Amino acid sequence: MTASAKKVRVTNDEKIVSIEQGRLPAHADVVIVGFGPAGAALANLLGRYGIDTLVLDKAEDILPMPRAIALDNEALRILQMAGLAEDAFEKIAIPRVRLQSPYAGEFGRVNTAGCLDGHPKLVTFYQPELERALRRSLAGYPNVRTVVSAEMTDFIDQGHHVVLQLAVAGGAPQTLTCRYLVAADGAGSTIRTRLGIAFGGDTYQQDWLIVDARNVRAPINDIEFTCDPDRPVPHMTAPGGRERWEFMLKPGETREQVLQPAFIRDLLKPWANADDLEIERTAVYRFHARVAESFSKGNVFMVGDAAHITPPFVGQGMVAGLRDVANLGWKLAWVLQGRAAPAILGSYDRERRPHARAMIDLARAMGLLIKPVNPAAGAFSSQLVKNLRRLPPVRPLFDELKIKPRNRFKEGLFMPRVRHPRLDRGNHLPQAWLRGADGQGAWSDDAMGEQLTLIGFGVDPQRLLSPAQRAAWEVAGGGYLQLRHRGQAGGSGWEDLTGQLVPELAPVGWAAVVRPDRVIVHDGPADRIDRLVGESLALLAGRG
Repeated sequence: MTASAKKVRVTNDEKIVSIEQGRLPAHADVVIVGFGPAGAALANLLGRYGIDTLVLDKAEDILPMPRAIALDNEALRILQMAGLAEDAFEKIAIPRVRLQSPYAGEFGRVNTAGCLDGHPKLVTFYQPELERALRRSLAGYPNVRTVVSAEMTDFIDQGHHVVLQLAVAGGAPQTLTCRYLVAADGAGSTIRTRLGIAFGGDTYQQDWLIVDARNVRAPINDIEFTCDPDRPVPHMTAPGGRERWEFMLKPGETREQVLQPAFIRDLLKPWANADDLEIERTAVYRFHARVAESFSKGNVFMVGDAAHITPPFVGQGMVAGLRDVANLGWKLAWVLQGRAAPAILGSYDRERRPHARAMIDLARAMGLLIKPVNPAAGAFSSQLVKNLRRLPPVRPLFDELKIKPRNRFKEGLFMPRVRHPRLDRGNHLPQAWLRGADGQGAWSDDAMGEQLTLIGFGVDPQRLLSPAQRAAWEVAGGGYLQLRHRGQAGGSGWEDLTGQLVPELAPVGWAAVVRPDRVIVHDGPADRIDRLVGESLALLAGRG
C-alpha cells in the first residue's frame, strides 16, 4: 500500500483521529461492513473477545433520526453481553400493548410489564442514542478500528482470506485483506447481492406514513394499535417526550400528498395538535418480509437486515440482528484464536435462519390483525381473538405472548437433547441475580463473562475435573462457575438469590457447559463431568 498525504477519518466512537491513508491496516481478522446497530454491537463483542476488527461505513456519521423503536428483554441481554451498562441509553419500559378495533373495542392486550432475564420485557428507545452508546463503548477496545466515509467497492473470497477493495472519501482506492467478512450493510446489501444469495419473501403492497414527533403534551404510556381497515394506526411512546404514529395510506393517496404538513395535521388531530409538536421525521415506507436463503457463504457472513427483514408489527427487526451477532461473534472469535475448528461456523446459519423466519411469520400474522383487508375481516378477526382470550388455556398465548417463537434451536452446536432433560440443550440459560462469597451481587451473565463456562450446580466443577481435562478445557477458552441455592452450606461460589437456576439441580450435583452466547451445550451428573467436557470439546473441534 502506498502512503499518501491525504487524510481519512478513522474513529473509535465520537473521537476522530486523522491518519495518513498509507497507515490504514493492510489486514484485519474480521472486517464488518456497516456501522449500524448490528455492526456496532458485533464490533463490541469482538472487542471483548480480543479480535482484531475493522468496521467500515460509507456514512460520515450516525443518521440523527428515529428509526427502530422497540427492544425486548433478549435484545437488552445481548447489549449487556456486549458491554453496555444499563444506563448507557435512555429507555421507556412498556407495560402493555393494546389492540382495539371499531368492531370489538379493545380485543387484545399483551402484558409486557415486569422483567425476564433481568431486563424489561419490552422497551422503546431512540436509535441514535443507542448507536452513540455502542460507538462510545468501542473506544475501550484498541483491537477495534472504525473507518467512516469509506465504501467497500468489491471483494474476492480466496478461501484462506478475503480481499477487499475500498473507496475512501478524498483518497486513492485501498486494498486490504481479512480472514472473515461480515455484511451488516442493510436490506440492500451489496455483499449479499454479489454473493448471489437469494432474498426471498414479500414486499407489502401498502405504503405507510411514519410520523415521529416530540413535545407531546399528554404522552401515552404504552403501545396501541388501532386495527381499523379504513386506516390502521400503530401508536407508541418513546424517550425524550417522543411519540410515533404509523398511518397506512389509502388507495389513491400519493407520497407527495401525505407528506404535506396540512395532511399530517389532519391525521394527528385525534391525538394532538400538530402545531404544538416538533415533527422530527416523516417518511413513507413499504414494509418487507424477506429472508436470505443462506446467512453465510465461504468466509462471508450476513447479519441484521442484510440477512432478513421483518415487518414492524412485533418490534423484532433490530432484535433479530442482535440475536445474529450474539450467535456469530463468539464463534468467529473461537475459530480465529484456535480454540475451535472452522466447521463450527456452519452452525450460525442452521441456528439463526429458522428462528428469523419464524419471527417473520409471527409478524405477518400480527399484520393481518392490525390491517384487516376489509370491514368483514376486521370484525371477524377482532371478535375471534376477543372470544379466544376468554379461554384459560388459550389466553396466555395472547396476553403473555406465549405465541412468540422461542429462541431455541432445533439443531446446531450443542449435544442432542435427551428425553427427560434437566436443562434444555440448544436453549438459552436464564439469567439470575447472584451473591458472591464477599456478599456482592451480580447478574449470572456478568459472573460468566465472555468465556465458555462450565457450571457446577451445588458442586465445584473445577475440582471435579481431572488435570488433563482441566487443561484442555482452559485451552479451549473455558472458565468455571459454581452455583448453590440460597443459604446452602459451604460458602464458596455464588448463591442463586432468585431461585431460577439452582434448586432442582443442586441437591443431585449437576454440571453444564454454556456457550458465551448463553446457549446450553451439554449437561449431566457432576460425577460424569470429564465425559461432559470431553464431548463438548469434540463439538468445538468439529467432531460432534
